Amino acid sequence: MLPSPTPWRLIDAEGRAVTPEDLPPGEVLLELYRRMTVGRRFDAQATALTKQGRLAVYPSSHGQEACQIGAVLALRDRDWLFPTYRDSVAIVSRSVPPAEVLSLLRGDWHCGYDPHAHFVAPQCTPLATNTLHAVGLGHAARLKGDDQVAVVLLGDGATSEGDTHEALNFAAVWKAPVVFLVQNNGYAISVPLAKQTAAPTLAHKGVGYGMRSLLIDGNDAAAVHAAVRDAIAHAAAGEGPTLIEALTYRIEAHTNADDATRYRGSEEVQAWLGRDPIKRLRVYLQEAGLLDDATEAAFAEQAEQFAAGVRAQMNTDVDTDPAELFEHVYARPTAALLAQRSELLAELAEEGRA
Repeated sequence: MLPSPTPWRLIDAEGRAVTPEDLPPGEVLLELYRRMTVGRRFDAQATALTKQGRLAVYPSSHGQEACQIGAVLALRDRDWLFPTYRDSVAIVSRSVPPAEVLSLLRGDWHCGYDPHAHFVAPQCTPLATNTLHAVGLGHAARLKGDDQVAVVLLGDGATSEGDTHEALNFAAVWKAPVVFLVQNNGYAISVPLAKQTAAPTLAHKGVGYGMRSLLIDGNDAAAVHAAVRDAIAHAAAGEGPTLIEALTYRIEAHTNADDATRYRGSEEVQAWLGRDPIKRLRVYLQEAGLLDDATEAAFAEQAEQFAAGVRAQMNTDVDTDPAELFEHVYARPTAALLAQRSELLAELAEEGRA
């Protein structure tokens, strides 16, 4: 169960195939590249929307596209994705409308999309709570005989939370069909990994739970896709969960409210820019004759059209109803909640806003 001593990869940082026989098919690699291209343009557009006041906050995932797209493309239609606040690119790649994804970050709804329609759980803002939710769904699916696997995305900081311990332990004991993909981007906001854990790697933590564990290159989209796909098959066959640590990097600040220069140097960022996941895959595809200038231009145009659609949807004012704050909290509203709702409506009426 010990993870490999070095991160497993299929395509190295220079775009060369490490083990060509293990690579996904060419059409899968091309689709990984297309989705990462669109995803990065979406990420840049969402960042710009925060500067325009259209979003309250946005946690960029620039640099982590291989983790998110590789994982989503490995999902089967019936499998569930449990994302965090930094995984908007993964969610839109799961075909959730971008305006519905950004609703949370705009402050309109706690979740702007129907989770059951897309098999995507609400974005998790508190660290690690989605790990428990994923294990609960996976265990329930197993009890019901449903062929479903839950893939949960979490960061390195979330592995320091008690919720993650409980989720890993329960999943391992009960062989819940869950894949834990840790996007280790080096920091829990400003806290570096060395101050979070003394473990050799985060993947080693899985060994203590008796869980299959992998250490992979999180900037290699082909490796992420292959590892997650294999882990899904492993879980679906009743063999239990897998913990995957994907080494990657957050290029931008934690959010638009963060000053990353206070805790990391520009040299570190520049070094990781040289390991860019999109450039890596582009070089391989070009050398393999799978990506020509016309196809790349078409992908870039798709990305621009996608960003234009996001702008059009988000550059409109939303007429919000404050009373909606009290909807979908409980199946049967509590007396306290009803009293709070009445108090708010009375205050709004006095102000002439009801």
